[in-house]
Amino acid sequence: MSRPDFTHDASRRQFHRFVLASLAASALPAAFAGTAGTDWQAISPPQKGDDPGRIEVLEFFSWGCPHCRDFNPLVSRWAGKLPKDVAFRRVPVTFGRAAWENLSRLFYALEIMGELKRLDEAVFSAIHDHHIDLYTEAGTQTWVRQQGLDARRFGDAFHDFSTETRMARAEQLINAYDVKSVPMLAVAGRYKLIAQGPSGHAGMLASADELIAKVRKERPKAVKR
Repeated sequence: MSRPDFTHDASRRQFHRFVLASLAASALPAAFAGTAGTDWQAISPPQKGDDPGRIEVLEFFSWGCPHCRDFNPLVSRWAGKLPKDVAFRRVPVTFGRAAWENLSRLFYALEIMGELKRLDEAVFSAIHDHHIDLYTEAGTQTWVRQQGLDARRFGDAFHDFSTETRMARAEQLINAYDVKSVPMLAVAGRYKLIAQGPSGHAGMLASADELIAKVRKERPKAVKR
């Protein structure tokens, strides 16, 4: 492009518009939810959530995944600021791996015991920073005792019928949402997002925000009585 002549007022105005447009473009988020196939994919067929009165966001992840470990601080802060009409839930995946199945069982055992929030980041750190064996029941039992949990109570939760039921439900969701890699977010059973390109994890959350807003606008208004 040739350099314009800015000696006339009209050219100066053109230059000012050019600068403003450039600044505005640089301020745009790296990921934009309006690009189907690039920032998000449609889920077919759409899935019903467990909380029909709210916009459900699912995070498919595994404690054994290093990308999930990097994503966890970001998504945790993001989830903590979601409005009341959005329900956030995490779904551990196994992908048929015995090691990740043990992590999934650990996830639900800690959830049943009310210890998941306290030990979530500690599990990531144990696996990826300290290379502690949490891929077997014996290794898990040793570690949870070191975290101050009652070994017998944990063992009961680890093999509880509720844990089995939750793990089976997780596998149903993984198949229904056609989860191929993690971390992955699903919004309202209609859209799924995977971190990719230069925007990465932050871009995925920005796109999730926009899709939540999109779903909110498209939902039928409640009838006042």
